[in-house]
Amino acid sequence: MKWATTILVAAVAGLMALGMVILYSASMAQTGPRYLLMQMAWGGLGLLACMAATVVDYRRLQTFAWPLLAVTLLLLILVLIPGIGVERNGARRWFNLGPMHFQPSELAKVGLIVALAAYGARFQARMHELKRGLLIPGIVLAVALGLIFREPDFGTTLLLAAVSVMVLLVAGADWRYLVPPALAGAALFALAVFNDPVRMKRIMAFLHPDEHKADAGFQAYHAMLALGSGGTTGLGLGNGRQKLGFVPEHHTDFIFSIVGEELGVAATLAVVVAFMAIVACGLFISWRSGNRFGQLLGCGLTFLIGLQAFINIGVVTSALPNKGLPLPFMSYGGSSLFVMLGVVGLLLSIASRASESAPAQAPSTVAVSENPFAEAP
Repeated sequence: MKWATTILVAAVAGLMALGMVILYSASMAQTGPRYLLMQMAWGGLGLLACMAATVVDYRRLQTFAWPLLAVTLLLLILVLIPGIGVERNGARRWFNLGPMHFQPSELAKVGLIVALAAYGARFQARMHELKRGLLIPGIVLAVALGLIFREPDFGTTLLLAAVSVMVLLVAGADWRYLVPPALAGAALFALAVFNDPVRMKRIMAFLHPDEHKADAGFQAYHAMLALGSGGTTGLGLGNGRQKLGFVPEHHTDFIFSIVGEELGVAATLAVVVAFMAIVACGLFISWRSGNRFGQLLGCGLTFLIGLQAFINIGVVTSALPNKGLPLPFMSYGGSSLFVMLGVVGLLLSIASRASESAPAQAPSTVAVSENPFAEAP
């Protein structure tokens, strides 16, 4: 287990360090050190959250899963209220915290995973049933994802839906019950995209990049130019040209393109390998946790990091249409960095309390409790 935590910490530290360097290079031409200083401030808070999550026994979260979920849903409701939530570019996703902004949908990622893990551990013996395996968690997911979708934040909605399905499958839910509502949800999601002019333009730009490289596909087109011009070793740190207004979100969702342009394909491959190492270590830690809640929680958090990185890199390389998701540990965004470092802390907490010789045991009985997330006796 020690080797897994060492590799996990090293990979995260490496990604953060590279992200700070590239963020400084990407922002100096336009905003000076402001983005870097804000990212460092959030990174400091995130490291405190990581250390706190590592020290605290993660199993206590099983008791507080329901209150945490309730707070998460309350914040998702409040952010939609004019005058409370901050609106930018037609989306209301942030709380104004003075010099910083906080995005409650980032907290919802952890809140939902904790709730599903606690629920799956509590009703492990009955997760194959339609009611326990689909209907009850499905209602909670529909409410949470509906609020995030309303912001609107299509990317986070899709990400959390995919991660939630994975957690339910690992928890023992029957895939035959999950497939029909998943397909129905995908159809409704597609219908919403088709009726949203902005998202539809992104889809068309993805399907026909040459026809839209001057409008909706402008950023994706220049991100590909950045990756291609970097070659094997890159143009050199600070020498990138696409960050000079050609890739407007070069410091957030498209920071991976600046890595490729300035440091080359070798650096981009190193980033991909680092995320693969994080996923491998996270799954190993989850498997060896010796606790059903730890297994489900660890798997969910690992899926979250891995899938978000996969989607971001897929968007930047034009393998996927633009989803608006940051690259974990690297993209500018305080809420994302803070939450992701807290996620790493939870994985380290699971690893430090693992019973490597004791496999997770299914409870012999399922007791009835007022709190559906409380641990069964």
